[in-house]
Amino acid sequence: MEHTHTNHSSEGAAPRKIRRDYLLPINVFVSALLISGTWVYVTGLKSGTSYSKTQLQIQPATQTAAISEEEVLPSQGVVLPATWGDLGVKLVDAGVIDPEKLKALYNQRGSFPAEYESLLSGTGNGKLKITKENAAYLLNLLWALGLGSKNSILNSGEMMDPKYGGAQNFASTGGWTLGKGDVMSHYSSHTFFNLTADEQALVDKISKGIYRPCCGNSTHFPDCNHGMAMLGLLELMASQGASEKEMWNAALAVNSYWFPDTYLTIATFMKSKGIDWKSVDPQVILGADYSSASGYAAIASQVTQPQGQRGGNGCGV
Repeated sequence: MEHTHTNHSSEGAAPRKIRRDYLLPINVFVSALLISGTWVYVTGLKSGTSYSKTQLQIQPATQTAAISEEEVLPSQGVVLPATWGDLGVKLVDAGVIDPEKLKALYNQRGSFPAEYESLLSGTGNGKLKITKENAAYLLNLLWALGLGSKNSILNSGEMMDPKYGGAQNFASTGGWTLGKGDVMSHYSSHTFFNLTADEQALVDKISKGIYRPCCGNSTHFPDCNHGMAMLGLLELMASQGASEKEMWNAALAVNSYWFPDTYLTIATFMKSKGIDWKSVDPQVILGADYSSASGYAAIASQVTQPQGQRGGNGCGV
């Protein structure tokens, strides 16, 4: 089942007003809680390369550069520059996560392994590492974190623009059904971080530059689960002193894992122009020209899709 969310705006233009007929019933949003068939990217991206989509254009669907999935999505996983610690405990104590609902969901899918329990109720988890097995679970934890964390981006950013009829109308809010009580009682309500002015400025800057291929919005407008989860990750990294470069690198790694087909296609495009994935600039690739829905569509139209790719880069299962 695919999950459609609202506010798919064009880059450089004000987001369109929500059309009520686009809003899905709350129970439909449960499908957004898990993503299957995931992949992983390992750190090692380098900043400093300057190029634009226009400079890299190729003829539509003529040749496919040879690229292996391991180049973009190595199977061993990625360690993020952030420690989870006792955030699971705090999310449960605040009611943003109802542990019984969360465990029931995963037990219905097969199991709730010890690693998941540790992230939910432990205190010494070390650096976060995304793997093929836990990426969907981390998406949910980070979704809850971004939703519940008090932050000016949620309080005064695009989510609160009155023309959308209220922040409760988005997939990232109405779709979160694994908490206690009304979801909006948790929206930007809990102090999980005490960001300095410089740390908040970094989150503001980077969130405006990270797009996702399910829509035309940046993380600064986190209207879907991926956007809200990325916002939570940025806050977590900034609060622990991660550098701007580390945050861009981690964001591309995570986005690549959440949208593997998108970034395999983009990597194929870059390879066709003689640019290896390890040499790309994450800030460029995460921008609207490549990672937004329209930017990715333009890139994909110029690439013969690699063999074995899967569909479904949207906000659903």
